[in-house]
Amino acid sequence: MDSRYSNKSRLRRTSIIKKAAISSGSAAAVLLAGTGLYLSQRILYRMKKADKAIVERERKAGRFDENAYEQLPKEDVWITSEDGIRIKSVFITPTPGNPYVIFCHGVTEHKVNSIKYMNLFLKRGFNAVIYDHRRHGESEGAFTSYGHFEKMDLKAVADELVRREGPHVRFGIHGESMGAVTLLLYAGTIEDRADFYVADCPFSDFREQLEHQMRREIGGAPRFLLTIAEWSVWLRGRYKLSELTPLEAVKNIKKPILFIHSMDDKFILPRMTEALFEVKEGPKEIYFAPNGAHAQSYNENPEQYEEALNAFLRKYNLDPNH
Repeated sequence: MDSRYSNKSRLRRTSIIKKAAISSGSAAAVLLAGTGLYLSQRILYRMKKADKAIVERERKAGRFDENAYEQLPKEDVWITSEDGIRIKSVFITPTPGNPYVIFCHGVTEHKVNSIKYMNLFLKRGFNAVIYDHRRHGESEGAFTSYGHFEKMDLKAVADELVRREGPHVRFGIHGESMGAVTLLLYAGTIEDRADFYVADCPFSDFREQLEHQMRREIGGAPRFLLTIAEWSVWLRGRYKLSELTPLEAVKNIKKPILFIHSMDDKFILPRMTEALFEVKEGPKEIYFAPNGAHAQSYNENPEQYEEALNAFLRKYNLDPNH
């Protein structure tokens, strides 16, 4: 056989193999990028509930009386967070000079969802601050970070409260779901400044929560998917999922915490709150609501929820009426 023909044949085969490898590599890269885009989109830009729908839901359920709310003495306040994001808050002061409670709502909600909790404290003599997390309600912000940047927003709200009321102002913080995570990260990694905390249905570790949701949706949580999610969120959102660990943050909190979770919660499992309770040192209480799905402990068990709150406030001498 002519050696020139043999060499040309080998070159053609080599060229075909290289093209196939390049094509396969390109397809893999496209698939990887597409997977990362999809996962980070689900995390960063989770679909929010319509603002009007939240108001209507709370009104129909009897948890939001618009007329009663409008009669409360209050002031709309825009607060600028550390990174320049403007946060919409409302300072409500029916009993000037008394302690405050700051309320942090959950992901996809807005400040009207906090009003049912606010009312529990107002009738006990507290004042209140409700606000919209970044990217929610009237606040600015492009994406959600599940407590990473939100803890800075909470600090800005607390700073504004102290600026208005003075360095000796007493206040607590109540949070639901992502709001509970936010207050734990704030208190455990920035400053344990509040006098008490109420953490209703937080997750203990975001990566573990992500694994749980993957198993619910696709029947498994492959390590490579979790890795893709972590990197894509970092590239697009500039925060690390590994930093969303209230289980570590809570170890640094010395002030009293009331942990709350529904036993029927399938979205964030109650064992996460149990784990948080176990590692928290110092004053702490826990209430497991017998009924209700995620973030429904109060809605489905209002009397028991209020009793648990009463017992907590009285035990640690936090109730301004007693």
